[in-house]
Amino acid sequence: MQENRLSNPDAVTPADVAWFMEHPGIWVWEEAGRILGFSAADPRDGTIWALFVDPAHERHGIGRALLDVACDTLRRTGYRTAALSTDPGTRAEHFYRAAGWTVVGRNDKGELMFRLAL
Repeated sequence: MQENRLSNPDAVTPADVAWFMEHPGIWVWEEAGRILGFSAADPRDGTIWALFVDPAHERHGIGRALLDVACDTLRRTGYRTAALSTDPGTRAEHFYRAAGWTVVGRNDKGELMFRLAL
């Protein structure tokens, strides 16, 4: 089962992609010429904008490493807390809770809102 798929591709605009290509915050995990995961931290608002790992390579520390560098990016740009959201009842929810993130509410899409002190 795959989860947290981007159900609306229009939610990621060409402008979003261009911004992350030109600014600090996007990280890619590559092995043997294959991209196995990526994360994106948004220093404009202190959020983890994206974190995805190839399902065939989950549970090997890639997600945790990518999350750590994303948080480091936010810390270096002056943030003391980071935020993100994900659907409730998912592996992602359990991943963030295990990493020390705290649920602080829900957003208008019904996703859980998480915070972490940096």
